[in-house]
Amino acid sequence: MKKIYLLGLISLFTFSCKEDFIDLQPISDMNAGIFYKTEKDMNQAVLSPYASLRSLYNQNFIYVSEIRSDNTTFSWVPGNSKDMTSIDNFGDPLLSDNTFITNVWNDSYNTILRSNIVLDKIDAVTFTDNKLKEQYKAEARFIRALVYFWLVRVYGDVPKVDHQLSVQEAYTIGRSSTEEIYNFIVEDLKFAEANLPTSYAAVDKGRVTVGGAKGLLAKVYMTMAGYPLKKGAPYYALAEAKALEVINMPQYSLVPDYKALFDVTKKNSSESLFEIQYKKGGTSTGSPWNNDFAPRFSNKEVVQVGDKSGFNAPTPDMSKAYEPGDPRKSISMSDGYVAVPGGQTVNEKYVKKYYDVSFSGSDNDNNWIELRLADIYLIYAEALVRQGKQQAVALTYLNKIRQRARNSTGGSANILPDYAPFSSDAEFLLAIEKERRVELAFENHRWFDLVRTERAKAVMTAEQKEQNGFNPTAWKDNMLLFPIPLQVIQSNPEKINQNPGY
Repeated sequence: MKKIYLLGLISLFTFSCKEDFIDLQPISDMNAGIFYKTEKDMNQAVLSPYASLRSLYNQNFIYVSEIRSDNTTFSWVPGNSKDMTSIDNFGDPLLSDNTFITNVWNDSYNTILRSNIVLDKIDAVTFTDNKLKEQYKAEARFIRALVYFWLVRVYGDVPKVDHQLSVQEAYTIGRSSTEEIYNFIVEDLKFAEANLPTSYAAVDKGRVTVGGAKGLLAKVYMTMAGYPLKKGAPYYALAEAKALEVINMPQYSLVPDYKALFDVTKKNSSESLFEIQYKKGGTSTGSPWNNDFAPRFSNKEVVQVGDKSGFNAPTPDMSKAYEPGDPRKSISMSDGYVAVPGGQTVNEKYVKKYYDVSFSGSDNDNNWIELRLADIYLIYAEALVRQGKQQAVALTYLNKIRQRARNSTGGSANILPDYAPFSSDAEFLLAIEKERRVELAFENHRWFDLVRTERAKAVMTAEQKEQNGFNPTAWKDNMLLFPIPLQVIQSNPEKINQNPGY
């Protein structure tokens, strides 16, 4: 029998979850058609797509964003490494049967399925508070929008699925246009914005709020303004307006100390708009990055407990991107370590932004910050500059990022001095690009920034030539997208075609 690889789309079950939001953990398979009958059942249904996000952020999204960019590479790869190196090295053919590209698709559509189950089942459930019902719908639609935002940037045209599909329906679904997917995302986010609360009680800390919906909508508008849709000034104006709404929300502020942003004891801070929630303790809900990013053959001088995987290592170019004395560098990465035993200096770069002591193996307490206020400040500044207006205001918000960075270690104005007014918009935009790179390093933003600003070809051919001997004339614009997974096309070749160039 032919397998259906619009993966997860025709499954008729989901997972129930513990009530504690942070300890969220799938415990059994249940038929959604007979299980979700009460408000409590629907709460479990809503928590399921939150849980599913962890598999996407553990590794999958890092491969198609940070490692694809000039920010990171692999310091160690196993013997049969083509699936890894072809994402990192533009000179290697990126094949449609790539394991990681397939995993992104599979896990994304599984998460969308879980959101759709909520939306399909919830209206049949009696609620004592209709506002709570709309909130649950809004949470599911936010997560669906977030995942589709990833899918459309990774693959371009993708199938739009807004409900659970039967087997017969699955065979009728083809790829929707990039613009249609973006419009779908905006529709979901507008609903989320209108129906989410501004905050939650402590037990539900980490669920998405109206600030998260507004922040993601600002980011989506910013992307729609640039490549590939190129909607331009009207959408820069929409991004500006939505970013300003977030900035004006009193519950959000920059954390004074940059390092505190990534302190596992201070998760979901005043700067955070939305985080993927993790909790260590042997329950399969911990995060792996401190171990995954550590040099493969390091000892306890880098991580205290567990494995070291040697992936997502900063590139030499990333190391040089920081200005002298920038505290964000020593907080975010290291150029090497002193081996114990022996005392030799090992010049092997690694990300240290996500430090924690693992419970065991790769089981850490770090959350993944998907959206934070510093990102919104920089979106706001860029949107203003791209419209050719309020350069003084844009400069103020750009400098707020630098001021926080230098004050993180009690630095003076001699370290990261404020930017003076720029002589041209082009110069201003390059400064914003640079600040986004170092401020948001290793947070999955860089590749998509380069694509939407049409800087990917120039930046990546230069970096690839230096690091991998890539011939700049070998650049092809199909490299801006990833291939549709082979098994997806094989499952439904009449409806799912391949991206150009693959």
